[in-house]
Amino acid sequence: MIGLSTSSVYPESTAHAFSYAALLGYDAVEVMVGIDSLSQQVTAVKQLSEHHGVPVCAIHAPCLLITQRVWGTDPWGKLERSAEMAAAVGADVVVVHPPFRWQKEYAREFVQGIAGLEESTGIAFAVENMYPWRATQKRALEVYLPSWDPSENDYANTTVDLSHAAVAQSDPVAMAERLAERLRHIHLTDGTGSAKDEHLIPGRGTQPVAELLQHLAAVDFAGHVVVEVNTRKCATVDARTADLAEALSFARTHLGVSGPSME
Repeated sequence: MIGLSTSSVYPESTAHAFSYAALLGYDAVEVMVGIDSLSQQVTAVKQLSEHHGVPVCAIHAPCLLITQRVWGTDPWGKLERSAEMAAAVGADVVVVHPPFRWQKEYAREFVQGIAGLEESTGIAFAVENMYPWRATQKRALEVYLPSWDPSENDYANTTVDLSHAAVAQSDPVAMAERLAERLRHIHLTDGTGSAKDEHLIPGRGTQPVAELLQHLAAVDFAGHVVVEVNTRKCATVDARTADLAEALSFARTHLGVSGPSME
């Protein structure tokens, strides 16, 4: 399944993301719960999915710095609401970032708490790889606990994001191999290895994006491959449409998918 993250159309809305997904033939949408009020409303997300005939494959919990107050300030409450939305709209995955270092109590209970939520909700909480914050190539600040690398912890389900791997200067193919069957979700994008989280169109950076997709095809990956790119510099709808179409074509080519969907 090749999906489109609603974050890929920012500053356009969640509603626009469903429209692009339907127009271009994406199989599904991942909803990033954020400052767009539509993304926070179960009823609105369901209506968008039904109207466009595009299912929701995943909910991205509001765990960015800019969404710290979305759905309250209790991190566990945010995850519970994310699971409730996922169940209501038919998604089977919640994407979640590891805690920030200053969220000490949350971080202390995170690994066990995620396992408990999966057991109680039946939803997979796919913990995403992040990265050290780097001011320069030589100075880095570890800001995630228990680790920015999900392969170092005992999570049942994980997400690999190629832009995050670029910032961390880690090999996403090697990470995927370490995770093996615990890899449930991919954020398909690219980066150049700079300190900036670039989220480039796949193929425009230096990451082994094609190699990762080919690896997934070789191991019969059954999870979601979701395009999560930055199109903010697109000056027109046509330019954004072209970028999202290019990303989808790249995914299909290297996954070996010739039709509109991946079975």
